[in-house]
Amino acid sequence: MANGGGGGGGGDGGGSSLRMSSNIHANHLSLDASSSSSSSSSSSSSSSSSPSVHEPKMDALIIPVTMEVPCDSRGQRMWWAFLASSMVTFFGGLFIILLWRTLKYLWTVCCHCGGKTKETQKINNGSSQADGTLKPVDEKEEAVAAEVGWMTSVKDWAGVMISAQTLTGRVLVVLVFALSIGALVIYFIDSSNPIESCQNFYKDFTLQIDMAFNVFFLLYFGLRFIAANDKLWFWLEVNSVVDFFTVPPVFVSVYLNRSWLGLRFLRALRLIQFSEILQFLNILKTSNSIKLVNLLSIFISTWLTAAGFIHLVENSGDPWENFQNNQALTYWECVYLLMVTMSTVGYGDVYAKTTLGRLFMVFFILGGLAMFASYVPEIIELIGNRKKYGGSYSAVSGRKHIVVCGHITLESVSNFLKDFLHKDRDDVNVEIVFLHNISPNLELEALFKRHFTQVEFYQGSVLNPHDLARVKIESADACLILANKYCADPDAEDASNIMRVISIKNYHPKIRIITQMLQYHNKAHLLNIPSWNWKEGDDAICLAELKLGFIAQSCLAQGLSTMLANLFSMRSFIKIEEDTWQKYYLEGVSNEMYTEYLSSAFVGLSFPTVCELCFVKLKLLMIAIEYKSANRESRILINPGNHLKIQEGTLGFFIASDAKEVKRAFFYCKACHDDITDPKRIKKCGCKRLKVAARSRYPKDPFEFKNATPSSRLVTEPVEDEQPSTLSPKKKQRNGGMRNSPNSSPKLMRHDPLLIPGNDQIDNMDSNVKKYDSTGMFHWCAPKEIEKVILTRSEAAMTVLSGHVVVCIFGDVSSALIGLRNLVMPLRASNFHYHELKHIVFVGSIEYLKREWETLHNFPKVSILPGTPLSRADLRAVNINLCDMCVILSANQNNIDDTSLQDKECILASLNIKSMQFDDSIGVLQANSQGFTPPGMDRSSPDNSPVHGMLHQPSITTGVNIPIITELVNDTNVQFLDQDDDDDPDTELYLTQPFACGTAFAVSVLDSLMSATYFNDNILTLIRTLVTGGATPELEALIAEENALRGGYSTPQTLANRDRCRVAQLALLDGPFADLGDGGCYGDLFCKALKTYNMLCFGIYRLRDAHLSTPSQCTKRYVITNPPYEFELVPTDLIFCLMQFDHNAGQSRASLSHSSHSSQSSSKKSSSIHSIPSTANRPNRPKSRESRDKQNRKEMVYR
Repeated sequence: MANGGGGGGGGDGGGSSLRMSSNIHANHLSLDASSSSSSSSSSSSSSSSSPSVHEPKMDALIIPVTMEVPCDSRGQRMWWAFLASSMVTFFGGLFIILLWRTLKYLWTVCCHCGGKTKETQKINNGSSQADGTLKPVDEKEEAVAAEVGWMTSVKDWAGVMISAQTLTGRVLVVLVFALSIGALVIYFIDSSNPIESCQNFYKDFTLQIDMAFNVFFLLYFGLRFIAANDKLWFWLEVNSVVDFFTVPPVFVSVYLNRSWLGLRFLRALRLIQFSEILQFLNILKTSNSIKLVNLLSIFISTWLTAAGFIHLVENSGDPWENFQNNQALTYWECVYLLMVTMSTVGYGDVYAKTTLGRLFMVFFILGGLAMFASYVPEIIELIGNRKKYGGSYSAVSGRKHIVVCGHITLESVSNFLKDFLHKDRDDVNVEIVFLHNISPNLELEALFKRHFTQVEFYQGSVLNPHDLARVKIESADACLILANKYCADPDAEDASNIMRVISIKNYHPKIRIITQMLQYHNKAHLLNIPSWNWKEGDDAICLAELKLGFIAQSCLAQGLSTMLANLFSMRSFIKIEEDTWQKYYLEGVSNEMYTEYLSSAFVGLSFPTVCELCFVKLKLLMIAIEYKSANRESRILINPGNHLKIQEGTLGFFIASDAKEVKRAFFYCKACHDDITDPKRIKKCGCKRLKVAARSRYPKDPFEFKNATPSSRLVTEPVEDEQPSTLSPKKKQRNGGMRNSPNSSPKLMRHDPLLIPGNDQIDNMDSNVKKYDSTGMFHWCAPKEIEKVILTRSEAAMTVLSGHVVVCIFGDVSSALIGLRNLVMPLRASNFHYHELKHIVFVGSIEYLKREWETLHNFPKVSILPGTPLSRADLRAVNINLCDMCVILSANQNNIDDTSLQDKECILASLNIKSMQFDDSIGVLQANSQGFTPPGMDRSSPDNSPVHGMLHQPSITTGVNIPIITELVNDTNVQFLDQDDDDDPDTELYLTQPFACGTAFAVSVLDSLMSATYFNDNILTLIRTLVTGGATPELEALIAEENALRGGYSTPQTLANRDRCRVAQLALLDGPFADLGDGGCYGDLFCKALKTYNMLCFGIYRLRDAHLSTPSQCTKRYVITNPPYEFELVPTDLIFCLMQFDHNAGQSRASLSHSSHSSQSSSKKSSSIHSIPSTANRPNRPKSRESRDKQNRKEMVYR
């Protein structure tokens, strides 16, 4: 084998390498030396091949001159030297560690045997001190302890340096990883060169960089070694093995002036730590992202490492084949080969030829295929499951945005967007950002895409501060929280929303939050949040409070629930040409409630004057105003009366069809618009008027009375401005504490309770009996035991009940409480006199009512009949045919999964009542007039007798004519209430006949309050004032503290709270407006009622078939909201009006009485209809009035 010299300086393998075959397909090893003459033939035959060792001709000889060992001039291979350096380092260190452990073990064993004897001697021979303790025997223990402490400190320091616990450590860890990737990149560059080549360290730039990197790796290796607890396991770690086979060969390369690619591809294994580095940099935070990066890094590092090994063996060949079976493959071809191998495709265009390569491929297929089959699908799944809506919101300059969270479903979102983005509002330059932890389904996603210009969705939770930062909650204009109205556990749903409020307020205390609450008693928990402030716009829309409040108002004026629900909901105008009841109903439905500042032209005018001018000239209905006093306290005054003069910057509450119409109240100028008859022409004029700056002014005293002497003005100043009150002016305003008064008598300028010398006022102040709660807003009585108000069926049958309210309630021990207090409170408002209170009879499960009784025991005139609303015997016992209203409620609605069956109990009860037949009830009343008086009913006076005012009512013979209002959960179930209507199942609730007639109410109509409250929180205050009977924040705080009303003695301040408006229905068959009821105009009625009695009319409750020329037996009525001035009235109409508190009604019911003859002739429940006695003769009434009244009594029964 040694032909031509054995080769010096190359070791014992150099001679064989000089005679390799010319067929070796490897990269050229460029040697800067010429070959000997004996090898010239082999050199010339290799001109068309690529041998691993290339020997140029003598004339191309270039020999580098270095101080180290020169690169061999005869082309021998030195790969073994590089590999030996790594092997010696690894096994040498391993041997030293094992030897150290062995010696330490032997030393420990040997010392352990002699240690027991020495320890025994120390214990026995050690001298004792006075206290019996042993003196230290060996002073060397201190030196050993000090030495151990020093070594531990160094070890701890090294551990901190490499554990990324400090900034220095994190920088070091990141730097090591970055340099490892840099070394891998240098390997990629050098892989295009031959496997082994001569390189001059002083001239090769990449070798110098690689040397610097590896010096740093060596230092880092030392730190890791010092910090390692178990040196043996550290020596066998993957990162340590990588250092063994990459760091020493670099130093050998410098010494030999020779480079060998070798195992430098192992640096790719450092990619496994990529996820750790990203976690150190706080880039990866979620488990899915960490798992994804882990899988990708392991897969890629294994792939690149295996490709490097194939590249090495295939370009080098097998050693036992004298490196003659090599093939020239680039590194990236090897990467391709490994991928097609792992994927089991195996095209065959590139394959391993060497035995080492094929043997490696056999074992790699076993692991690589398993890794490919498990990792790749999981990686794809993680990438596919990546949150589609996981980005962050980018705020647009000049455009506000709100965040909507909570119960995000197709129904809730569509209802919200339909109202929020309604075309009747001014241009809504607000972007809506929805945040929910569940990705939207296809239908909801399609809805978002249809509104993509104003709606964005992000997946996340408001309980996560990171998600709150993503939606820029700190810059949001408000955050709206939707509740699941159909959940089985309302308290749990409220608790979830309260936690959302806490999380949002904790992140940004100043954010305005509007949240829906299901249960009234859960509102108290919001008061415990320190940053919750209703004065700054935070609002809780309690669905149970408003729902039951709407129903309670329908007990006082049937149809009011429908009218109010339509007012704060945005409805588009639907024009119908046919003369049907739908035409007039839909004209009213298109009206909404708006606010606008009043023009300076109204300054100095009284409220009724401005109200009349707006209605007649501007075609606007103003029902209330807001003013700000000198101490910047704002109050809302509903129909305050003629004592109030409008001041600068007064905000008015209007009912109109769109926001543009309301602008007329702001643009109106007496000089420019006084002669204009078309309200559409009233636009901004060029007159010098107070503009927006005037809005910030506050009137010094809005209560200025016309024709009042100085002395009388002092007397009639508001009480709260002179004396301390239990309610602050702002809070009183916000919840209905209004200083309004009727002026039905010309003798009284203003009906202040403190100015009325009536016996009722004097008795209230002098009596020691607590008649009202501590706020003076509600009638109150001492707590009663439930046993005292329970009626048996026989007792109820013997009782003369009439003009009362029957509440049919379905519920049991396990049912969720619906909060019946919210139903009773509006019916016990203090702006009613005691004799005007309707008796309330609950019919239902006594087990359920016992749970509710704690909140009801302070209200007078309440009775309970244990039974079931489906029992006709129970219904007859409570004289349901003589009631003013029958309310049907259910506490079991949300316990049923099938939405169609959620309202089955209420529907069955409603149909059961309508199918009942009754005998002549008047005779029964007269026969039982001396019957049993139930607990809670006082018959000591004629005014308090349940028989009073009902003896002349026409009898009800069928249940169809009984006034009923039914609560529904599912809107589509409204089709089952009326069997004679033609409502389509897909018809929206507000277009159905039961809703238009006020006989059905669904909680879904309250969804519109969210957007209405956002645009104007005064709307919610006004609605709550009209609906709840005057609940105040102080009262809510008291109820939250004691869960019951507290009685209080009558004081001037509390009695003044009785002086507030209430909604009533006015009959036109008789009284001062009877002449207008016979073909008169609604506008004339509006002006007359406003001027004469300070009564503000705002709607009509008309018989459904009143437009027909032929008489009809149908007694159903529907609601007409804010009819125009020229709207024609019919005698059977009932007028919705805001009625002033009557102080004289407590003494006598002559001035404004219930159950007048006119209301009796149009309705059997006259106690809810108010008739005003005529103050002048009406000579122009038709002579056929008596006959017409007689006919109406026969054909039409109210409600």
